[in-house]
This record gives sequence, structure tokens and C-alpha cells, in this order.
Amino acid sequence: MKHMKKAIYVLILPLVVVSGLVFANSEIKNETKPSPKPLAIANKKAARDDMKKWEASPDGIKFKEWEVSPEGKKVHASADKIRKYIKAFTNMEAVVTSLTFQRANGKSSGPKWLIVSINGEEYMMQFSPKDFQQLNSLKVNDKIIVRSHYAGYSPNHPYLIISGDYIERNSKILFKHDFSKNNRC
Repeated sequence: MKHMKKAIYVLILPLVVVSGLVFANSEIKNETKPSPKPLAIANKKAARDDMKKWEASPDGIKFKEWEVSPEGKKVHASADKIRKYIKAFTNMEAVVTSLTFQRANGKSSGPKWLIVSINGEEYMMQFSPKDFQQLNSLKVNDKIIVRSHYAGYSPNHPYLIISGDYIERNSKILFKHDFSKNNRC
């Protein structure tokens, strides 16, 4: 019986030591996990307050009026049509409709615009003049594959603006955005 007690103690002692180490390790991990910071909550509140101030500004009021206008509703509807492709960064089949679009009052030395049709809707893609040079082989009615990470809208533009992060024609990459530059923007 005495030997049996010793054997049980010999078996239980390592179990107690190991469980103590595991418990201590979990406590250390819990301490190193960042807790929800009051600053993050304050930043969200400040961002909401800034948004409310902007919405009350003349530009914010103009934007809200545009959103409910037929033009704004059309742009929002076109965004809904491609949202899943942008979210998944998957291929969208497009047809080039314009290589020479220029905004009213836009500078000729400013950004270059590529207008494409995707499933019957027109979309805009903005490029720097340098990046646009990579697309100089494109022609109106060319069929291309577009991938985009982002879409945005503005009352100053007639179509939804999608980022042209990847453009391919006939299985040849014409343009691919290098995300290693500009903090992945």
C-alpha cells in the first residue's frame, strides 16, 4: 500500500507541475493580448462626429442631394452590380468604350480615364499619365479582363470609379498595380 501511494504521488506530481505551467502560460498569453483600447472607441466617435460635420457642410449637403438624384441612384446601382467581384478581386469581362474621356474643366495634363462597359453598365478607371502609357495598345471595343480592389463615387463623375488594379487582353497582362509601393494604396 505504501508503494502504491508513492506511485500515485509520482504520477500526480508531474501532472500538477505540467498543468501549473500550462495555466501560467495561458495567463501570460492573456496578459499580452491587447484589450479593447479606449482610444479606438474615441477614434470611432471622433470619425462619426467628423462625418456628421461634413454632412452638414455645403459639400456634404451637395453629396447627399446627389445620392438621392437619378444620377446618384444609377451610380449606386452600378456599384451593387459589381460589388461581389471587387470584394473577391475576381475577373470582370469588360469592353473598352472610351480612351479619351476628359472631365469638364479637367486639365489635359491631369489623370487619364479609361471608360469600360461591364454587363451593360459604364465604369471609369483613372490612371496617371505614366500608367496610362501601358494601355496605349487598347482600342475602343477591345474586350479586356479587369480586376479591382476598390470602387468609389463622386457627384463630379458620371460613372462609378473603379480602380484598375489589373487589366488583361487576350491572356496578356497590360497593367498590374504594384501594391508594394505607396503603402499598398
